[in-house]
Amino acid sequence: MKAIQIQGDNLVWADYPEEICAAGQVRIQVRATAINRADLLQRSGGYPPPAGASLIMGLECAGEVIEIGEGVQRVKVGDAVCALLAGGGYAEQVVVAAGQVLPVPQGLDVIQAAALPEVFATAYLNLYMEAALAPTEKVILHAGASGVGTAAIQMLKSSGNNCFVTAGSADKIAQCVALGADAGFDRHQGSFIDTAREWAGKDGVEVILDPVGGQYLQDNLKLLSLNGRLVVIGLMGGAVTEMNLGALMMKRARIIGSTLRARPIPEKAQIMDALLANVWPQIEQGLIKPIVEAQYPIQEVEQAHALMAGNTTVGKVLLTL
Repeated sequence: MKAIQIQGDNLVWADYPEEICAAGQVRIQVRATAINRADLLQRSGGYPPPAGASLIMGLECAGEVIEIGEGVQRVKVGDAVCALLAGGGYAEQVVVAAGQVLPVPQGLDVIQAAALPEVFATAYLNLYMEAALAPTEKVILHAGASGVGTAAIQMLKSSGNNCFVTAGSADKIAQCVALGADAGFDRHQGSFIDTAREWAGKDGVEVILDPVGGQYLQDNLKLLSLNGRLVVIGLMGGAVTEMNLGALMMKRARIIGSTLRARPIPEKAQIMDALLANVWPQIEQGLIKPIVEAQYPIQEVEQAHALMAGNTTVGKVLLTL
């Protein structure tokens, strides 16, 4: 098969050995994959794959099942599916544990479905499982126009949770509001804290989902309510900062660190099962949709990476095969 490979500063579409489809696994003929910021970090050497994962970039894909390993009953050959991956999506074929594979929701084509697994799994895991979000609780989403952000906004609207977003332009804020956010703040205009505090009210906000990290930690803590939860899912604003532990204690607040890629297969399967039960029906009803900024043939991956690196996108950038 062919796959995108990192050769120095270049990305090359070239031959690559096929993996064996073992017991409990599924082989997918890839029709589309999607770019995540983790791919850019992996390319630069800053985010190596977990032990045992494919060295090829790509944390999700969609396509057709062409082989199943012993014991697999979740899917059959010929099914249109999408999958959450630890790596390997930038290729003609991928082998993945069956528990990480879901059917393409009715009403979507297989290309659109490539925009679902990674960001919807990340948003669902961290809001509803890690933070144990309850009905009516308020949420702040940083990077609201990202793939994870646009997925989260729609899920929060559906579950009755008001949200406030930060993003990189007034246009991005407007698009987030159109998806269901209540309000937002352009991060290029300074600190978000005053606008967010006015929106949240005197009691603060119960949950914050943050891919920024160090730069936002102190303001995040000021905004948390009593028993509030801050879930840190990225470090775009640095990994090291100071914090007031007294404020954390007085609020009985929790800071939760979370990653998805290196989790064990059973945990990923549990997340995917939750998506199938709780999110897929809403996609099929047209209440939630994947947000796609652009799509490129996979051979134009350099242009697609440049687009994402420019921080102008809303939602996902897809690569098609």
